[in-house]
Amino acid sequence: MTTTDLHSLLASERASTAAQIEALTGDLRGIIEASTSVATDDEHDPEGATIAFERAQVAALLTRARQRLDDLDRAIERLGEGTYGRCERCGQPIAPERLAARPAARTCIACASR
Repeated sequence: MTTTDLHSLLASERASTAAQIEALTGDLRGIIEASTSVATDDEHDPEGATIAFERAQVAALLTRARQRLDDLDRAIERLGEGTYGRCERCGQPIAPERLAARPAARTCIACASR
């Protein structure tokens, strides 16, 4: 894969992740607004998940998406520096299969499993 192809892949992943962050932010805002506009006892709601649980779940997904965006930004920087595809711990090449599955991977499989 050429540097241009890698940059396109990382940019596409970044755009997708940024869109996910935008959607999750809207979802979280909606949950918060809904919980402030009604006086419900969500801790004892017989209908299912509590508002607090939903809020926590969306917040966790948002945190994960923001971390992924940061990882993708760093991968794009490494690509520009010529260090993309090298493990940050041991310096060995990261397997192409790992990069295909996780384009923002910073470590090889051996170092990631330690």
